[in-house]
Amino acid sequence: MSGYLNTLLFGIYPYIALAVLILGSIVRYDREPYTWRSGSSQLLRRKQLVIGSVLFHVGVLVIFFGHLVGLLTPIAFFDALGISHGAKQILAIVAGGVAGVMAIIGATMLVHRRLFDARVRAASSTSDTMIIMLLWAQIALGLLTIPVSLQHLDGHEMVKFMTWAQGIFTFQASAAENVAGASIIFKLHLFLGLTILLLFPFTRLVHMLSVPVRYLWRPGYQVVRAKERRPLSVRLPGE
Repeated sequence: MSGYLNTLLFGIYPYIALAVLILGSIVRYDREPYTWRSGSSQLLRRKQLVIGSVLFHVGVLVIFFGHLVGLLTPIAFFDALGISHGAKQILAIVAGGVAGVMAIIGATMLVHRRLFDARVRAASSTSDTMIIMLLWAQIALGLLTIPVSLQHLDGHEMVKFMTWAQGIFTFQASAAENVAGASIIFKLHLFLGLTILLLFPFTRLVHMLSVPVRYLWRPGYQVVRAKERRPLSVRLPGE
């Protein structure tokens, strides 16, 4: 991959994706609040949805927070704790592998349900189908990076991606150079991940930003006042 293309995809494109993610989400919430929902199809077919959804969401959440902590935590912090790059690499492979298998099984069930159940397919929009297919592909690419990672158990390859991610968020112009020599599988994984962020505001994924955290501290009981009943007045004939 030429240096220019590498800079375009991994030095400029990340900022485009993040800008669209932030601004697009704000505009959609402000202008189209009634479309800010997950669009559940649970009533159409429940059993496969529940199993697939649980596996998918648990797996994806573990992967998401694992990537978030693993990529954005300063390398010096792990060094200060005495966690070697190799140990962190093995932890990422094991935890990410287990979560990835859960996520792709769940995603496969959700894709099958959306494509092969006539009622669910009829109620699905193009963006619904597209985003679940992209998520399936992204999880699959993530699992395909494991064999490549097993060839670099010293952890130095992973450090390059940490340096890249932290360089993007600290606006370092040379951040893309850190992934220039990475495997094509990793580059496809990064590019598709950025593309999903770009499409985020235009899909049902926005419901992820509406986690009802406030329910954690709301009162345990809801006070309901009974409506005052008035005596029924009946007028008899001749009165």
